[in-house]
This record gives sequence, structure tokens and C-alpha cells, in this order.
Amino acid sequence: MATFLYKLGRTAFRRRRLVALLWVALLALAGVGAATAPAATSSSFSIPGTEAQRAFDLLEERFPGAGADGATARVVFKAPDGGKMTDAAPRAVVEETVAALKSGSDQIVSVTDPYTARAVSRDGSTAYVSVAYKVNGMELTDETREALEQAGHAAQGKGLTVELGGDALQTMPETGTGEIIGVVIAGIVLVITFGSLVAAGLPLLTAIIGVGIGVSAITALANVLDLGTTTSTLAMMIGLAVGIDYALFIVSRYRSELADGHGKEEAAGRATGTAGSAVVFAGLTVVIALVGLAVVNIPMLTKMGFAAAGTVVIAVLIALTLIPALLGFAGDKVIGRKERKGAASPEKTGKPNAGTRWARFVIRRPVFVLLAGVIGLGAVAIPAASLEMGLPDDGVKPVSATERRAYDLLSEGFGPGFNGPLLVVVDGDGATAAKAVDTIKGLDGIAAVTPATPNKAGDAAMITVIPKDRPSSEATETLVHDIRDATGDEVLVTGATAMNIDFSQKMNDALVPYLALVVGLAFLLLTVVFRSVLVPLKAALGFLLSVVAALGAVVAVFQWGWLGGLFGVEQTGPIMSMMPIFMVGVVFGLAMDYEVFLVTRMREAYVHGERPGEAVVTGFRHSARVVTAAAVIMIAVFSGFIGMSDQMIKMIGFGLAVAVLFDAFVVRMAIVPAVLALLGHKAWWLPKWLDRALPAVDVEGEGLAAHGDAAGDRTPDLVKA
Repeated sequence: MATFLYKLGRTAFRRRRLVALLWVALLALAGVGAATAPAATSSSFSIPGTEAQRAFDLLEERFPGAGADGATARVVFKAPDGGKMTDAAPRAVVEETVAALKSGSDQIVSVTDPYTARAVSRDGSTAYVSVAYKVNGMELTDETREALEQAGHAAQGKGLTVELGGDALQTMPETGTGEIIGVVIAGIVLVITFGSLVAAGLPLLTAIIGVGIGVSAITALANVLDLGTTTSTLAMMIGLAVGIDYALFIVSRYRSELADGHGKEEAAGRATGTAGSAVVFAGLTVVIALVGLAVVNIPMLTKMGFAAAGTVVIAVLIALTLIPALLGFAGDKVIGRKERKGAASPEKTGKPNAGTRWARFVIRRPVFVLLAGVIGLGAVAIPAASLEMGLPDDGVKPVSATERRAYDLLSEGFGPGFNGPLLVVVDGDGATAAKAVDTIKGLDGIAAVTPATPNKAGDAAMITVIPKDRPSSEATETLVHDIRDATGDEVLVTGATAMNIDFSQKMNDALVPYLALVVGLAFLLLTVVFRSVLVPLKAALGFLLSVVAALGAVVAVFQWGWLGGLFGVEQTGPIMSMMPIFMVGVVFGLAMDYEVFLVTRMREAYVHGERPGEAVVTGFRHSARVVTAAAVIMIAVFSGFIGMSDQMIKMIGFGLAVAVLFDAFVVRMAIVPAVLALLGHKAWWLPKWLDRALPAVDVEGEGLAAHGDAAGDRTPDLVKA
């Protein structure tokens, strides 16, 4: 592989104008496709194999046109102190609001009058209007949302407290600010790392080009492939992360090859052949992690994983072709100004850098470093044992949000369960429905049960059940299971709350198979790369330790509330059910990036005759600074999302940033060299039969020994006079 990539890198360097033109043309083509593609609707959300999904399917069949999976909204009214919503003036305002809502959009299925639907609290202080829509929250038009908001504002100005809630207000959170902050910090780190604006700009430029092509392609195909708006967000996050990483490693190796006296074209070829081989295998681990999301069997997640994996493939191809081409355009400017003026490069001075000094410290005290790393991460991981998964409701939003204030008003006036009613669907006649109502009324945790509403054919009915507790509580989850256990197979529980519970259960059930698939395939891949059994095993165990520790930190902050004020957590709650699998997929890919880039340099030194301890020091001397820069960039990118008001985005940003921090600086930079120092030669042991069975991929670049600089292409000094 190294020889093939070496030739590819030299070809891209020589034909740099053609290569650059092809990538620019591809970016333009993807941009035109995205601009001319029909507007994408929200990806249909389904959870195959769950009771909540079967109930939704039954509703669509037996209650056509009812908008079973459509968005809902609630306009909550609170009378001024001393007044009641049943007074003439407040009642007139509510009736005006109901009329305005009914005429405000053709996407509305129904608007309930609180005075006929018994939606006025016992003390008369609070009332709410329920609005049902034909489509889900992400498919509502801007005009429909504006009509809802205008109706609320109009009522607000007439002496009542009016707040809006429900998933009809759901919009994709704006993530641009976080990404901009991450890119700015990435640029600063790259400038410090390389000492050259040109060298720092190349990874940023190519990462943006790769993300542009990937996201534009997703946008162009979104309507055809039913891709949701969240798909491009994940692809952008992952594409930006790996795009910067991969380009960073190849540019760094190119500068190292120049420092060794190779000519520019030869250095580009060798950088692509060695660091490029690591890029290919690192990219494969990320692709495995993302494509493995198909194990969960949730179509939306599968599509997100495949789309993001496509963006990673683009990032790998750009690193292998566009980076060598741009290095040809950059010339000597890829070297820092001091070195261009004749100062010796860090590689030539022979002075030990920070990576060398740290590696020597670890080798001298491997047991201490290993125990400190494992015990430290183990302590942080303890809260993960109390992990409670669910989907956060409006109660975890900031108090500045109208959804949170509507949630609180409903809880005060009617009880917290009114924020998450359960929808029970009966597949049977009126007698079956009546029996189901009586059975449900006898269960604990019930605040109210409405009479059954039959369909026109009389062969199905709907029942609304109001729990006593809030939607995301354990008591409500228990109630859902109690209803399912107490009623027959013809009675199905659904609604947003039940769907969230089933979704969380499905994610929980899929976690172990997903881990086994991803870690197992990556273990085989790393065995091929490192020609070792213990190194891949150590890599996988270290990754699991860092992910569990990161989950412990997430639980401590978002579930227990520790340091919650520092991160803007106003209300604790369950951890988003997607979080463990999402963290495993994303962090595993990035962790294996660092593992591959750091350990391949050690493997390369070991293969070329260095002793195990010396090989560890050599790997750190060449790679530690670059891996550190890559990790800092990723932490900055993910930390930019912590400032978002959306609780789920905040949680994802925090979890990923902490996971990268733990994995890069504790596992890869401390535990890995300590373990390798303790294992010595045994670290690179591979059974002979397995060695013969595995394909030879030559990641270390041994095959490049036969390739030398062409006549006149070797540069005796770092920069020609």
C-alpha cells in the first residue's frame, strides 16, 4: 500500500493543477446540485419492531387523515392574580385565539376549545389550547409556525400570561457559531504547531472543501434518499474533525521528510506513502464505526451513519490527492519563516522536544503512569453506573424559552403528567375499548383517563392517558410498561412519551452488539496494520476506558448537576438515549486516528531496528506534537457546542470534548506508552500462522527503500539557496 500511495502522492504533486481543478469542479458540481435540488422534507422517523411504532401504523390505517405522527402544540394561558380563565374577558381572548389558530394554516388537523375539552385547571387559573398538525415538527412551514407565534403574542398583549409548548416549535438548532469558534481555534493551534500560515491553512482549506462537497451532496440527495436535516449536521461535525486531522498528519510528515533532505516531490510521495497509509486505515476505522450504526435498525440513524461515512471517505481522498497537490503550489512557504532563513529545524537540532521528554519519563516510570491513568479515569467513570437514559423533554430547556415556561405552567395548573400524555390505541370494538379504559383506571400513577374515541368503522379506538409524573421520569416509564402488561395484545401504547421510551430501550439493547461489531472489526483491522495482537487489544481496552469515563462525566454534570452552572445546565434529567452509541461511534473513530498515527511511527522505528523503548521515544518525538494539536483542535470544535441553548446539542458537545480529552491525553499519551514499555518486545508479537494469513499492507513504508530521489530532486539543505 505504501508504494501505491507513494506513487499517487508524487503524481498528484506533479499534476497539481489538474488535481486541484478536479476537486474544485467537484465542489462546484455538488454546490450546483444542492442549490437546484428540491427542498428536503424531514426524514421520516420510525422505530421498527416497537409497540409504539405498531400503534402509529395502526392509527394511520384506521384513522386516516388524523395526523397520528403529526406535530402538536399547546398554547397555555394563565389568568392574572385574583382572576380566573373562566371570567368573561379571559374567555373572550381564548376564543379569539382558537379562531385565529383554526384559520392560520392549512396544515392544522384540529384545534381544541379548552372550555369544551375540560382543559381548564380546577382552580381556574390555567387553561390550554391543543393544536394538532398533519405533518411532523420539521415539516411545518415557516408560515404555520409564524401563525402559531402570532396567535400567542396577540393573546399575550391582552392581560394574560401566554406561553407556547409542543414539538411544533421544534427547529434545527443553529450550530454555526460553535463551528466558527472551533475553526478559529483550529487555525491558531495549527499556526503554533507549524510556525507557518501556509502550512496551517492547508488542513483548514482542505477540510472545508471536503465538508463542502459532502454536505452539498447530502443536500442534493436529501429529497431522493429521505435524509433528515440532522444528517448534514453530523456529517459536518465528523467531516470537519477528520478532515483537519488527516491533512494535519500528512503536512507534518511532509515537513519531516523535507527536514531529512528529500526534495519536494519525493517528500510529498513519502509523506503520502507513510502518513497516507495511516490515514487510510484511520479512515476505515471511522467508516466502520459510522456504518455500524445500521446495527441499531433505526432507518434515520442508518442514513446518518452512511452519509457521515461518505464524508469521511471524501476527507481521506482529499488528504491523499489534494494535499500533495497543494504542497506543490505552496513551495517553501510550508516551512516556517525562521527555517526558511536558515535556522535549523527542530528535527535537525537533535534537541529533545516535549514529546521526547515525556516519553522518556513514562518509560522510566511505566507502572506509576499506568496506575495513575487507569485509576484516574476509573474514578471519573463511577457515575456512569447510575446512567439513566431517555430523551429530555421541555422541562430541561432554559427558563428563557417559552417551551420551558409553558411546561412549568402546565405542571403547576394540571400536574406534570399533562406535558406527556400517553396515547392508547385499541384494535377492537367498543366493548374491548371500554374494558381497556377500566383496566387502565385501576393502575397506579394515573392522573386521568379519557373515554375511548372510536373510528368511523367502529373497529378501533383511541384513549388518552395522563400520567401523574413528568414525561421523562422513571414513574412514567413504569406506567407505560404496566399498561402494556395489564392489557392484551390488542391494546397498544404510543405517543411521544412512549415513543421516546421505546427508542431509549432500543438504543440500550443495541449498545452491546454495536460495540462488539465496531471494536471487533477495528481489532482485526489494527492487527493487520500493526502486525500484533496485544497492541490492538490495548487500543480497544483504552478506548472503552475513555468512553466510560466520558459517560461518567456526562452523568455527573447533566444527570446529577455537578458543576451544572458552569456549563449552563439549568435542569438535570436523563441522559439522551443516543448519547452512548453516538459517543462510541464518533470517539472510537477519532481515538483510532490518534492510535494509528502515534503507534505506526513506533512500529516503523521498531521494524527498522530500534529497541522497544527507543521506538516509543521515536514515535513520540515525531508524532506527539501533531497528535496533541489534533486533539486540541477537536476539543475546541466540540466545546463550541457547549454554549448552545439546546440541551441535547450541549450534552453532545460536552461529551465528545471530554471523551477526546481523556482518550488523547490520558489513554494515547500516557497509558499507551506505559503499556508498550512494560510489554517490550512482546507488544509486537504475532503468531506465525496468523502472520502468514494476514495480508501485508506495509504501513511502515519498508517498500519505499527502493525508491529514491530522482536526479536533481534531492535537496542537500532544508531550503535551496
